[in-house]
Amino acid sequence: MKAVHFGAGNIGRGFVGLLLHDAGYEVVFADVNAELIDALAASDHYTVHEVGAGARDLVVDGYRAINSQTDAAALVDELASADLATTAVGPSILRFIAPHLVMALRARPADAPPLAIMACENAINATDLLRDEIASLSSPEEWPSLSAKAVFANTAVDRIVPGQAPDAGLDVTVETFFEWAIERPPFGEHAPAIPGAHFVDDLAPYIERKLFTVNTGHAATAYFGFLAGHSRISDALADPDVASAVERVLGETSALITAKHDFSEEEQARYRATILERFRNPELPDTVERVGRQPLRKLGRHERFVGPAADLVSLGRPVDGLLAAVGAALRFDVPADPESVELRELLDRSEPAAFVHEVTGIGAGHPLEAGLVDVVAAAKGVG
Repeated sequence: MKAVHFGAGNIGRGFVGLLLHDAGYEVVFADVNAELIDALAASDHYTVHEVGAGARDLVVDGYRAINSQTDAAALVDELASADLATTAVGPSILRFIAPHLVMALRARPADAPPLAIMACENAINATDLLRDEIASLSSPEEWPSLSAKAVFANTAVDRIVPGQAPDAGLDVTVETFFEWAIERPPFGEHAPAIPGAHFVDDLAPYIERKLFTVNTGHAATAYFGFLAGHSRISDALADPDVASAVERVLGETSALITAKHDFSEEEQARYRATILERFRNPELPDTVERVGRQPLRKLGRHERFVGPAADLVSLGRPVDGLLAAVGAALRFDVPADPESVELRELLDRSEPAAFVHEVTGIGAGHPLEAGLVDVVAAAKGVG
């Protein structure tokens, strides 16, 4: 069995690539980073170092590596005969992967088993986004034959892969916890064999639970921790004031998750406690600056703060904790992060309502607008 994985970075090597290797797939890493691809091509293994309870060192070998920018023809050949194609590149990069997959599907024999395509990104229905990009590169007449050669399945992924030590090389340090949920229905009776993943009939609850607990909680810890002067995520949560603010945020998102999905309050409480315990792991050298980077994206309409807050306020539920997290994000002043710099510039030159409309996607008259405008007005001029 063969899997082509787009994205040979820390998540690709330390999570998706590892699980595919352990499932018995020959993994072909594809990336545009020439230095990284050359290092992988020149090596015969790397080690994934787990930290936390039950930690192990796991060796990944038997892989190959392709520069998708300079060797597109070889990549298409690999994809045309692969069983799986996965990604861990970021949702905004999926459109650059689509051309490779279009060419591969065209080259794939009609009688070959369909190529399972799964985007493993921190976004809702990322595989659907990739499928739409692929479809846009074909004609309405061609698309039925191309789509018959693939199975598109959405996934939800969760594993903390912190910033790595400068001398780590290809090795990756990760937490012991991970979750890879894959929707089962697109596969019918023929789901791929990936023992480290679990297949579910309805993925939406798992995606929202993960995004609005893990992603929301992680970012909230980073922003509240930054304001409190902490460098590490684990140190931030050891601060009672930061921990209380984060718990208030997750109390609100938990109320949304149990209201929308078939998770009991007790089940969600256990999940929330597990997530917070993961963040407190002192062996994960994660920093508030790394986790908090790209604040503009994280303040988007369907992202970790505004998305759940908009749903909650429409249900008449409180959102004070989430609004406080937005306020903390607006004060995330890290010159090394381009989005932090851009956020400061937008905040300085925009009226509060205009900022809210442009950055958060919340329009005039929305029940969340007034709260966001107040938060932005309070943050303006804060340096």
